[in-house]
Amino acid sequence: MDNCSNSLDLYAKVEDLLGVQEAAPSLYAYYFLFLNSIQFKTLLDVGCGSGGFLLQMQTALDIPKVKGIDLSPLMVSKTSELSIDAECIDLCLLEGQYDVITAVFDMLNYLDSRQLQTFLICVKDHLNDGGVFLCDINTLYGFEHVAVGSYIVDDETRFLTVDSDFKDTEYISEFTLFDKEDSHFKKSQETIRQYYYTVDMIIEQSGLTCIETDDINLYGLEKPDKKFIVLKKV
Repeated sequence: MDNCSNSLDLYAKVEDLLGVQEAAPSLYAYYFLFLNSIQFKTLLDVGCGSGGFLLQMQTALDIPKVKGIDLSPLMVSKTSELSIDAECIDLCLLEGQYDVITAVFDMLNYLDSRQLQTFLICVKDHLNDGGVFLCDINTLYGFEHVAVGSYIVDDETRFLTVDSDFKDTEYISEFTLFDKEDSHFKKSQETIRQYYYTVDMIIEQSGLTCIETDDINLYGLEKPDKKFIVLKKV
């Protein structure tokens, strides 16, 4: 997987424009309900973003030790501002083991098949015996009916367009941002890819034991757009 890169920072700059914050509480509830049912002392959140998930879990569950890692320096900076231990590092380069590892908001879908296999091996290596890995992935319905199309938003200081398509298990989003700086706008562009995986594929490649799966419907459509998965190192 890539090392820390500013290429991920464009997404970080516009995350609040994408409806992620509005959908987050419903998704976080699945993580909270499971974590509230077990005993653990350490939690690592991979792809921690701006730290909202870790802050909510730490506040609600009073976890003795939490840590976030992300490949975006901007995201790590935002998490650190919440007084949460955060580091810009690849999971496979991180030292230490944890009782719980989380990967929230379809983080696994951003990895291609090779990266996913490596990532899941590193998850297992970083779990204590009996530890659990919690994640969510997009369903095929979610890719085909929720994320495809064009999206435009303007908050006066930022003008964002996102054009997305899903084909042959690959989801491609073209981000174009005009960011106001003084009297002019600075243009930046980025292509973001996601990949469709089934629950069985995640279980098989992880080498962990599946103890729970749930359907998630964040957007009130006909079918679930995500799957919540809990895997255990036994």
